This record gives sequence, structure tokens and C-alpha cells, in this order.
Amino acid sequence: MARLDLHETVAAEELAAWREKMMRQPGPLDRASRHMQATINNLIPDKVHAAVTKVIEHLTRAILSGSDITTAPPLQKASLGAREALVRQRIAAYRAMAAAEGGVTGAGGFLMAAADFPVLIGFKIKLLFEIAGLYGHDGESWDERLYILSIFQLAFSSADHRQAVLAKIEAWDSEADGRPGSHADFDWRTFQQQYRDYIDLAKLAQMLPVIGAPVGAFVNYRLLDQLGATAMNAYRLRWLRARQQGAPGDAGVISPSD
Repeated sequence: MARLDLHETVAAEELAAWREKMMRQPGPLDRASRHMQATINNLIPDKVHAAVTKVIEHLTRAILSGSDITTAPPLQKASLGAREALVRQRIAAYRAMAAAEGGVTGAGGFLMAAADFPVLIGFKIKLLFEIAGLYGHDGESWDERLYILSIFQLAFSSADHRQAVLAKIEAWDSEADGRPGSHADFDWRTFQQQYRDYIDLAKLAQMLPVIGAPVGAFVNYRLLDQLGATAMNAYRLRWLRARQQGAPGDAGVISPSD
């Protein structure tokens, strides 16, 4: 096992704490929130739900086919600390953009809030591709696009599904069996259902009159922050596993699957 530097040691500790949080079973507060969410969900017009579903379907197909996605070359020869300094800068930038977008659209009620969904999802996906490149992974590859979608699921799924996705991510570079081999094999329906059902009370409240603007800004900021933290830890898993196998700390593209 290669010796970790100080930043890698701290990252490993943060990763362990994050993993423990991901593995927690839902408690009474989680169940109460889900019940309230279902109640508010019923207040949202059917055409809004249909629009959200269509956006997510288009998103998954675009990512898997490679259309409408521009990826930067993977960052080569940099330490984990240098990479994560850049990653945090990108997360901060996307948080700010998403908050501004959410505040504007949240002030417009159902229709403008519905228009926020594709923009917000676009921010999320662009951020994930940028993070992948900063950790040294090639977003042009089919396998990496599947990993990016798995990170998205990990950040925005129910507790039970989240644990299953985490197990898949932890074994990513050692077990390739069971992954979809083509666009037609990808279960986008489960993907979109998990994401739509996850959208929490505050995000749904963005569609309600009066409170939509401040809620939209706050929630968009929080969702991008959550996604950024999830992505950082998902890529830390691969980095630290490679270090355990003796790879140098500035090895660039570190995953055998890349």
C-alpha cells in the first residue's frame, strides 16, 4: 500500500464519515418527510410532473449517447489536494449559478418553477463531468458516463436505493458485470423515478406562491452542494483504492476502466 499524504489521509477520514451517513437506515423524521412530500406532490399539476419526467428521460439519453455534452480533457499529473482545490472552486461556481436561477424562476409560480428543472439538471450534469475530468477520468468513455449517472443516483435517491448504488460504486473498478452495455439496456425509468421522487419538500415548495423565490435560491444552492460532496467522495473512493494498490499520488487517470 502506498503511503498517503496529509490531504489523502484527511480525505480518507471524511470519506469514512460520509459512507457511514450514506448507509444509515431512514428514521421517523425521514418517513414523516416522505409522507409530507407525497402530500405536496399531489398539489403539483400533472403537466408539470410529465414535463419533469420528459426532461430526465432526455437527460439520461443525452449523457449515454454523448450528445449535448462537452467534456474537458482529464487533468493529468496532479495530487489529490490540487485536484480537490479545483473541484471546490467549480462546486462554488455552480452553486452560485443554480441559486440565482432558482431565485428567479421560483418567483414565477408553477410554470417558471417547472422551467427551472431542465436548467438545474443541466448544471448538475455539467458539474459532474467537470469533476470527473479534474479527478483524471475521461467523460467521453461509456464506462465513465455510467459512473456519472451512478453518482447522480447516489445523490438523489431514496435511502434503500442509495445503499444499493453505493455498493455498486464501491465495486466499480473490480466488478463490471451487470452494467448496461448500450443505451437500450439502461433502466432510465428507475433512474427518473428515483430522482423525481427524491425532490424534497423545499424543492416542491419552490412551485408554491409567495415563498417560491427564496426557497428556490436556497434549495438549488443546497442541491448543488450535496451533489458536489457526493461526487467528491465517489471519486475519492477510486483514488484511494488505487493508492492502496500502490499507484502514485499524481498518476493522472488512475482507474483501469478509464
